[in-house]
Amino acid sequence: MLWSDPENEPPEEMRAMQAMLRRAGVLLALAMLVAMFAAGLR
Repeated sequence: MLWSDPENEPPEEMRAMQAMLRRAGVLLALAMLVAMFAAGLR
């Protein structure tokens, strides 16, 4: 590790991918809730 390396900063594309995965996880959880609610109404 070099002295000039940033302090534990992930690269920009890694941060963008993490944000996208977090959004996808939230959307998947919401879709599962809606599907279970719809299945419960039948």
